[in-house]
Amino acid sequence: MNEYLVTSESVTEGHPDKLCDQISDGILDRYLEQDPEARVAVEVMASKNTIMIAGQVSARVVLDVTEIARQVIRDIGYDDEIKGLDYQTCLVLTNINHQSADIARGVDQFTNREPALYVPSGSGCRWVRKEGEASGQIKDLGAGDQGIMYGYASNETANYLPITMDLASKLARRLGEIRKTGQVEWLYPDGKTQVTMKYDENERPLAITSIVISAQHRDGVELAAVKNAILREIIKPVIDDQWLTPSTSIHINPTGRFVIGGPMGDTGLTGRKIMVDTYGGVGKHGGGAFSGKDPTKVDRTGAYMARYVAKNIVAAGLADRCEVSLAYAIGLPEPEAVRINTFDTEHIDRAVIESRVRDSFSFSVINMIKTLKLKRPQFLKTAAYGHFGREDQGFAWEETNQMEALLNNG
Repeated sequence: MNEYLVTSESVTEGHPDKLCDQISDGILDRYLEQDPEARVAVEVMASKNTIMIAGQVSARVVLDVTEIARQVIRDIGYDDEIKGLDYQTCLVLTNINHQSADIARGVDQFTNREPALYVPSGSGCRWVRKEGEASGQIKDLGAGDQGIMYGYASNETANYLPITMDLASKLARRLGEIRKTGQVEWLYPDGKTQVTMKYDENERPLAITSIVISAQHRDGVELAAVKNAILREIIKPVIDDQWLTPSTSIHINPTGRFVIGGPMGDTGLTGRKIMVDTYGGVGKHGGGAFSGKDPTKVDRTGAYMARYVAKNIVAAGLADRCEVSLAYAIGLPEPEAVRINTFDTEHIDRAVIESRVRDSFSFSVINMIKTLKLKRPQFLKTAAYGHFGREDQGFAWEETNQMEALLNNG
């Protein structure tokens, strides 16, 4: 009587919202490659062969963001309007300004330098440093925004993600892989996946009750062929038979046709897939999106740090599940609040866990950036198939190198 269902979804890199996330983070990475201190807050909208790039950038370099966007679009696979977008012919509009002096003042008030001043050069999307601008060594950084960020981990899976999120992401990633390798040559870039799992009264996963996969395809491919290929090439390699029962429902392209996709079928926007980016609705989310934001933006950095702490707590065996929340005020370097919730699954006193976390981690903005190596370009990789649980990508927030400290401190 106490069994319940949990559902998580994911999308492919060609989904319109994910397209926008990747352009935003592709621009961020290119700035960080040439100026690790760049301040970037860039968002993108996509609609019917048109890309709109807007935001704020302050950096020591001049970049052609239009060309960066076209390269990202090409790499995703949008090379023909028939697929939903053409990287060569799409219209790219830009409206990028420099970072607000008031925000810069909050971030830089703990340094011995004045807020950076920038002037437009060439197009409206290019900014260069003024000659003779004051500079100095960074001693500390204030948070680039206010808000609350959450990190979550569970021992349901080897990568400490909720199992529904893990499976939905793997299905979407597999869908992208077989398209790009040409294994199923009629697949197009857009796609979505969804997994629903039944849990018992002890919060243990029992079985998958439904799988939903919507895969964009070339016109003329029969639904039966789509279903057979998705079952054979996507579901069977990803989903272990132990989770499937005779009553598991499998829905493949349930509308019967998915030819019109990408920005041709739906408008895309940066930051509109925050549950896909994180824990599939299982863990909380503070509401702040990640993509296109440099690491002074605690929406991103705080969420990565909270995941890092939660994952190490669970990996150390101190709890079966853990949620870490951090709250920041704009312009201040330290969090206003740090909270650890183990959902009554802890194996030692929760006060001891909290004490060990305080001794093992620093939550100041500058130390989070250093600990998680967030000044290096790596964010385009995060912008599709999830920011968490991907242990093969070299993300520092996915490391479990603080287990020993958590076990021995105190």
